[in-house]
Amino acid sequence: MTAMKPSDQAPRVVSLGCRLNAYESEVMRAHARDAGLANAIIVNTCAVTKEAERQSVQALRKMRRENPNAHIVATGCAVQLDPARYAAMPEVNRVLGNEHKMKRESFTPDTNERVRVTDIMEVRETAEHLVEGFDGRARAFVQVQQGCDHRCTFCIIPFARGNNRSVPMGRITQEVRGLVESGFNEIVITGVDITGYGGDLPGTPSLGQMLRRLLLAVPELKRLRLSSLDPAEADEDLFRLIAEEPRLMPHFHVSAQAGDDLILKRMKRRHARADIVSFCDRVRDLRPDAVFGADLIAGFPTEDETMFENTLALIDDAELTFLHVFPYSIRPGTPAAKMPQVAKDVIKARAQRLRDKGRAALTAQLQRHVGTTMDVLIEQARDGRTPHYAHVRLNTDAAPGEVRRVRIAAAEAESLSGEVIQ
Repeated sequence: MTAMKPSDQAPRVVSLGCRLNAYESEVMRAHARDAGLANAIIVNTCAVTKEAERQSVQALRKMRRENPNAHIVATGCAVQLDPARYAAMPEVNRVLGNEHKMKRESFTPDTNERVRVTDIMEVRETAEHLVEGFDGRARAFVQVQQGCDHRCTFCIIPFARGNNRSVPMGRITQEVRGLVESGFNEIVITGVDITGYGGDLPGTPSLGQMLRRLLLAVPELKRLRLSSLDPAEADEDLFRLIAEEPRLMPHFHVSAQAGDDLILKRMKRRHARADIVSFCDRVRDLRPDAVFGADLIAGFPTEDETMFENTLALIDDAELTFLHVFPYSIRPGTPAAKMPQVAKDVIKARAQRLRDKGRAALTAQLQRHVGTTMDVLIEQARDGRTPHYAHVRLNTDAAPGEVRRVRIAAAEAESLSGEVIQ
């Protein structure tokens, strides 16, 4: 296993979409650099929505306009789902699927294989990597699993990522230790379905068990943050860790998707509305300062006004603040695409109502932090994030990646302002 470090000479990577893409982009940057691929731009595409695919195509065209002589590689989920579309683009020199983008040999400069995409559903293991740095980032991402075994009716991602494949606990610990030794104070655990971690490993360790072992093995790690959690898969070890481990950040993002039971059933989610509220209540009982974000889809097929109101009310009932709102868009090949559709103008209006309510909830939550003192991870010279993932504007410069003590002086609509005191 070869350790990989970022370099000023590394090829440029344009990463769209999720945190897992951000992790994989660092792997590809190092592979391309080590393989000697010069004057290269890698566009790591996203396919979570039709809009994400449109942006992926736009990014490739923009890169070619601005860099007419560059070697442009198209990869990622959009490419995996429709390789022929990207292979036909005159802006693209090379097309790599999600399995091959993680292999160094795919970036060899003199290869004659322009398109390399295979059936992702046949992949059984995650490729081994040790990423020791993240270009221009204050925090580091660590992939703990890949793929998803569930088949939500709106989601195309399992067909782009494959089935669940977990990274062995020892390798996760090794990677995190290396990142901490490189100077990273905050690690973000990421994957497609991190609460599904371990089901394919010997002994079937849970996410909570893996995290407990990780924090014991790397006591120098100051902050550990989790990406999206499925309330149906949270295990008892995870709840104990939330209660007992202050290094686990008190911001939890829930893969809720809706707040109406019939819509959740039609989505083929494994939780009910009450499970979302119960999860948030239990975490809040264990960690009174916990805050919650959520993914919510507006205008899922068959959603009427009463169903939508149930989702809107979930923001209050579960005390959600950091919302990712997705207007539903048809994904060909998914069961939801065959269901009765909601009018586009209704979808747009409902998405806006969710965003407005979420923004108001965030503003109210931020007000509660005024007058407190927090450890803030510096992202840029005068910007940082609290343990609750709230954005803070600082009164003085600080070095990105540092954790500084900050007194919160004021709250605005979507951010805080504070004074560095230590």
